[in-house]
Amino acid sequence: MTHDTKTSLPPFLESLAPDSSVPYINALCPASDDIPPVHVHWWPCKRVGVSPSTILLFIPGNPGMIDFYHPFLTAIHNQDRSGTLAILSHSHIGHDPAAPASHTPFNHTLPFQIQNSLRIFDVMSLSFGANTRTVIAGHSVGSWVALQVLKLRSTAVAGVFFLFPTLTDIACTPNGRLLSRLFRPPFPRIVSQVARLLRLMPLTILCRLFPQYPISQARVLQSFLLSPSSIFAAMTMAHDEMLSIRELDVATLDTYRHQIWFYFAETDDWVDQGRETILQVFKADPGTVKVVHGHYEIPHAFCIMKN
Repeated sequence: MTHDTKTSLPPFLESLAPDSSVPYINALCPASDDIPPVHVHWWPCKRVGVSPSTILLFIPGNPGMIDFYHPFLTAIHNQDRSGTLAILSHSHIGHDPAAPASHTPFNHTLPFQIQNSLRIFDVMSLSFGANTRTVIAGHSVGSWVALQVLKLRSTAVAGVFFLFPTLTDIACTPNGRLLSRLFRPPFPRIVSQVARLLRLMPLTILCRLFPQYPISQARVLQSFLLSPSSIFAAMTMAHDEMLSIRELDVATLDTYRHQIWFYFAETDDWVDQGRETILQVFKADPGTVKVVHGHYEIPHAFCIMKN
């Protein structure tokens, strides 16, 4: 599929090297104020020359590299029968080697990632206006970021999909208890520097170490592991997650329950008892929130599973 980038790309984005083999446009959201450039993917409407009726804004988990998600988002885009759905996904600051590295640790914290998502949400809303609905989807910690965007921009958000959401007590989950110490300083700096040795590791060995990864996703993982600054950013953000994602924001979930959908895994070591904590909010009136309990074979890291 090919696109006329000049007409397909919104004015607030800058095109990267075009690639006619993919159904989306590689781009950057340029720097603004104190927020550095961020890598984005843009799926324009399938109907040429029309403005989107709906835009899906996708916020990734950690590591926040959007290349992990393009098969999933492309499948959503392909299923749009109206031809008027557009999708924008963005990486987290500092996580993606496709964007200029951000060397300030402050830039990797959750509050700064929220500012980044808000910045993109606002310029997108300004560009397309009130006639375009905006729906947000967040994966894992991206759900927590999406919840903050909903809280701050509720009147402009048509709905939010929380996929495998880490909204409460992430440090108390099985994976949180196992890994939280590794995310504390000085380990992010040490691990990111040791990762330089991975430049010697061929892709074939990486595929053997991660047999559940399709080859395309193994390449994405390789690009992440070959970027010390990306590893440092992801681990620094993970440390902030352990400190910040604690008590569930019951008030916000209750206030906007009619705008919310949840998708939970059968077993999820990043969510664990958080699922029941979240569902308790809606126990008295379960019909006001939409919940899907996934098939047992679909893992938290669904975006890297083989078909």
